[in-house]
Amino acid sequence: MLELRPTCEHCNTALPPASPDARICSFECTFCADCVDHVLGNVCPNCGGGFAPRPIRPAHNHKGNNFLGNDTASTVVRHRPVDPAAHAAFSAALRQIPPAKR
Repeated sequence: MLELRPTCEHCNTALPPASPDARICSFECTFCADCVDHVLGNVCPNCGGGFAPRPIRPAHNHKGNNFLGNDTASTVVRHRPVDPAAHAAFSAALRQIPPAKR
């Protein structure tokens, strides 16, 4: 089950379950679109992968109890601000490689 983390790991901005601004990598590291675009350059500081919009879990039970009320979002905050200089050095080479080829 996809873990819907409540905030951006860098800036701690709230990312509620229906937020269109949430971005995740394949390990579910969660950041806001602004940080992904302007701080991280689409390079996850934890794994080096790229980001995609986080899917929005249905708020209502349309079928089989597959909805937010049955599978709730996480409340565990993972606030781990990225050091911009360290991330720039880490991501310099990776930014030139498309995420699908990293």
